[in-house]
Amino acid sequence: MNECGGSVAAVCAYFDIPPEQVLVVHDDLDLPAGTVRVKQSGGHGGHNGLRDIFAKLGSQEFIRLRIGIGHPGNSDDVSDWVLRKPSPEDKEAMLDAVDRAVAQIDQLVEGDLEPVMKVLHTQQEGKS
Repeated sequence: MNECGGSVAAVCAYFDIPPEQVLVVHDDLDLPAGTVRVKQSGGHGGHNGLRDIFAKLGSQEFIRLRIGIGHPGNSDDVSDWVLRKPSPEDKEAMLDAVDRAVAQIDQLVEGDLEPVMKVLHTQQEGKS
């Protein structure tokens, strides 16, 4: 994930896809496990994969589907946190978040973000 920008940029160039039509799904430390959020553009928030996509795509103007993985509480523990297996509870919450996002995929692909945000951002973590 940390070096995925080249692949994203290559696909966009080959198929002539503008950045605004790209959907990147990624983990997010700043969201509790099981939270799912959608946004268009913005910063990388320290996420190395997003940073690489910015650099290689030359744009921040793509759609992000953010899946919360929680935070270990100490910034020194972040690398181990993102590489470890989640607890059974966190895993279940994250899989539920993916299911909720997949249920909105048609509107996401169409770029109709407002109704998707309304649904996903008002649902509680781990609740469908």
